Amino acid sequence: MAAIVEDALEPSLQSLLDQRSLRWIFVGGKGGVGKTTTSCSLAIQLAKVRRSVLLISTDPAHNLSDAFNQKFGKEARLIDGFDNLSAMEIDPNGSMQDLMAGGEPGQGNDDLNALGAGAGGMGGMMQDLAFAIPGIDEAMSFAEVLKQVKSLSYETIIFDTAPTGHTLRFLQFPSVLEKALAKVSQLSSQYGPLLNGFLGQGGQLPNGQNLSEMMEKLESLRETIAEVNTQFKNEQLTTFVCVCIAEFLSLYETERMIQELTGYGIDTHTIVVNQLLFPRQDSNCDQCGARRKMQRKYLDQYEELYAEDFNVVKMPLLVEEVRGKEKLERFSEMLVKPYVPPE
Repeated sequence: MAAIVEDALEPSLQSLLDQRSLRWIFVGGKGGVGKTTTSCSLAIQLAKVRRSVLLISTDPAHNLSDAFNQKFGKEARLIDGFDNLSAMEIDPNGSMQDLMAGGEPGQGNDDLNALGAGAGGMGGMMQDLAFAIPGIDEAMSFAEVLKQVKSLSYETIIFDTAPTGHTLRFLQFPSVLEKALAKVSQLSSQYGPLLNGFLGQGGQLPNGQNLSEMMEKLESLRETIAEVNTQFKNEQLTTFVCVCIAEFLSLYETERMIQELTGYGIDTHTIVVNQLLFPRQDSNCDQCGARRKMQRKYLDQYEELYAEDFNVVKMPLLVEEVRGKEKLERFSEMLVKPYVPPE
């Protein structure tokens, strides 16, 4: 049995609702642990005490539409039944090519093909840039979203993030973009004489851009993300909610994530443990009892490791899917009022 933590924090997310200064809240964890349900539920609770809340999915699976039974896209739109809670889903694929090509989303490949055909090695150069740096595509996508979000007036923004590895890359995007700028500069020097011969006076590419314009775009994004990065490392403005289940791999992933977030200087002091079984005392289900015993072992480890410095919230496994506004609202109540299992 785990030792009792005398100074354990409240097993609730109420502290996030009370921290009025919070602007950015990331919700992340291993795939399949209930991140989307948790982020939607937290957004619902925040909407009760904030002027305006925006929920953004950066997960390619895009589960927000399924969770609320409503279609969302790359533009923020109000969630049905709310007047101060909006959602949007962004596609992390292709944004780098779109940016470099200067076209509308989805047109990047065509424009790059045109570049390749019309400017010798230019298309290859841009693809070189897009793929030479791990995580650059996600970083550019995230930076574009942040640029858009900055111009909006939402009081709090919640990110329903991709599985852990992608999320941690997102949080590294300032340094990734710095590398991108260095790469562009290097390639510009390398291809400069060749481009002059192909492009002629003015250096215009087939899509009306030139390398200088691309550099300006990258520099503008770099300034935006540098400012946001400063905010991310301010615990008054930003926090990260770790979502997990009571199993070994999830415990391991949560510890790794907390260590990396600490290394990035990003505040995290909340853990949500989902899908917990609370079988009745008179239950004759052997599988339920065995599963609960295993979960209890790992839950004890979560509490021993984190209860003194983290709000560890315990959420039950329900007998139905948590989909739709009403079910999400009921689930969200348990984030702020600890679940009490039946006798």
